[in-house]
Amino acid sequence: MHSNSLNSKQNQASSYGRAFAGATLLPALLVTVLSSALLLGCGQGADAQAPGGPGARQAAPVPVVEVKPEQLELTYEYPAQIAGLREVEIRARVAGIIERRLFEEGARVKKGQSLYSLDNAPYQTALARALADENAARVRAAQAERDYKRVMPLAESKAVSQSELDGAQSAFEIAKADLLVASAAVRTARLNLEYARVESPVNGFASRSLYSEGSFVSGPSELLTTVTQIDQVYVNFGIPGKDHDQLRNGNLVVEVLGADGQPLGLKAKLGFQDVRVNPATGTVDARAVLANNKEVLSPGQFVRVRVSGAVQKDAVLLPQRAVLENPAGGKIVMTVSPENTVAPRPVQVAQWKGDQWVVTDGLKSGDKVITDGFMKAPPGTLVQPVMATAQATAVAEQTESKQ
Repeated sequence: MHSNSLNSKQNQASSYGRAFAGATLLPALLVTVLSSALLLGCGQGADAQAPGGPGARQAAPVPVVEVKPEQLELTYEYPAQIAGLREVEIRARVAGIIERRLFEEGARVKKGQSLYSLDNAPYQTALARALADENAARVRAAQAERDYKRVMPLAESKAVSQSELDGAQSAFEIAKADLLVASAAVRTARLNLEYARVESPVNGFASRSLYSEGSFVSGPSELLTTVTQIDQVYVNFGIPGKDHDQLRNGNLVVEVLGADGQPLGLKAKLGFQDVRVNPATGTVDARAVLANNKEVLSPGQFVRVRVSGAVQKDAVLLPQRAVLENPAGGKIVMTVSPENTVAPRPVQVAQWKGDQWVVTDGLKSGDKVITDGFMKAPPGTLVQPVMATAQATAVAEQTESKQ
């Protein structure tokens, strides 16, 4: 009879072990120790609950914390990369041979500064020809106007036919149109001559030159160099999908940290947050515009950002030891039911805040969560909840080490 009772209790312990095996406090080695302790404890429980056994159904004291939801200001950290506010591609607008490069590679350049000088002799010739054509068109237009004005009174006195009057008027209109075409050709020739000087459209730093003196460039299809504006920079980073809801609203502030995690004293408002999740990374693209007056940040540099200003309502703070992880990657906690028995509860967590987890879902106000002593408190065990203090936690840890 005693053997049957022992086998029954051992089967019960196995079911407890399988239920508790989904919760991994730390590594897999600790899970093995926990399971062994549970089997041993249940076996001892069978002896204790045998007829005449002392201490039947004795409740073990466990430290607990009572859930008290509160409003928390959350802070998130993400890797980020710096990009220039403007990264301008410098291209020649006309074809020609590069006569001179007028900047130092990697040096600062100003808006309107000439970077390349192309051979402009062909464009000077084209401008002279266009000017001559414009002058000839102007003379023809003036002559056509005089002829038209001469014919008009003759037509009124019927000295010339209506056909001659119409011809004179048409010739005058055509001459005016030819003058407009010639004037447009002059403007085009002047633009081409100006485009023989390749200028920077922004203030910034020039990159290396991809062409040297004597090289022929065919026009806008060929990149000569780039100019990057860095007095203001973009801070680009991705927000994980699980954090997007918390960061969707609010007056968010982005602080830039160095590679060592130390603040650089640079802050900015979050300027852009996409509404789409990038399928390749599972993150939402975000960007802040940052003043970089001291030019301590360079385009392409990797940094970290700290995003603050998000608020989580009805959040719960729990010690990290109280939140367990199951093999599927989810989080659970061990709660004490109104009947003082241990019951696992799945929860959703957001992040760490100091040495505590921020729990966003799965618990309600007044719940009691076990913080230590899991070896002697598998699911279904009768326990005596004791509000956790530093002393109670130390006692629970000593009790576990003895077991």
